[in-house]
Amino acid sequence: MPQLKHWQTLMMESSLTQAELLNQLIDEAEAVVIGIGAGMSAATGFTYVGKRFTDAFPDFITKYRLFDMLQASLFDFEDEQEYWAFQSRFSLLNFFDQPAGQAYIDLRFKMTDKNYHVITTNADNAFYASEFDMDKVFRIQGEYGLWQCSDHCHQQTYQDEALIRQMAREQSDMKIPANLVPHCPKCGVVLEVNKRNEEKGMVEDGHFHEQKERYEQFLKENKDKKVLFLEIGVGHTTPQFIKHPFQQMTEENEKALYVTMNQKDYFIPHAIRPQTIRIDEDIAEVIHTISK
Repeated sequence: MPQLKHWQTLMMESSLTQAELLNQLIDEAEAVVIGIGAGMSAATGFTYVGKRFTDAFPDFITKYRLFDMLQASLFDFEDEQEYWAFQSRFSLLNFFDQPAGQAYIDLRFKMTDKNYHVITTNADNAFYASEFDMDKVFRIQGEYGLWQCSDHCHQQTYQDEALIRQMAREQSDMKIPANLVPHCPKCGVVLEVNKRNEEKGMVEDGHFHEQKERYEQFLKENKDKKVLFLEIGVGHTTPQFIKHPFQQMTEENEKALYVTMNQKDYFIPHAIRPQTIRIDEDIAEVIHTISK
């Protein structure tokens, strides 16, 4: 196939840097489907480990010997007052007070005037903060700024930033006051952060389904075109949302290319290896280079 042979030849014979190669791939694609995982946020400084974690949660780390912020966010805390003491701090750090990340800004700039759509497993505030067109972003794993009924009794989400700030401000000894614990307005159980879990899945409200429909419509409209499936910082924790669909859609479209940006070398199905390019250099540096 001309397109694939063209890029395979360039990779083997030319002196193109990885950034230059990616830049040309994006420019030549008729459509770009971007899958973004935790590695993208980590590359721009929003890590779940290290100083960012230890500065925000020293008491929780001491009590429970927690290793990272993501593990901690899924921890079965002592009670709902402790749960919301942690989650209020977590929501401020990773959503309401999260600044714009340069890698996201650079990516948005590069995609200006491109035919693209994003699907992300990240639930942080990075896309909002960097002023992406949110009609082009499908947040398949929820948002840290939203709440859902912990029994999933109805498909609606809620948000109360003022209450989150009050929880963070008035907590002591790793607990918020009992009167600040939010409850479901339908069934009365405690509300939880809107994110997917293995047992119940996730509350998917009307806004979620609007995002999903826009993403699926984009895929449908572009399925036979020269599509670049660009996977950025996606691991193997939930491969069913980005990695496996991208690989399958690449296999189904002989014009497609699958580009994975990751320092880890994950298994690539044999059928799509001729259509696959791996970029293993620093994500933030590569994206910054192509944004110029």
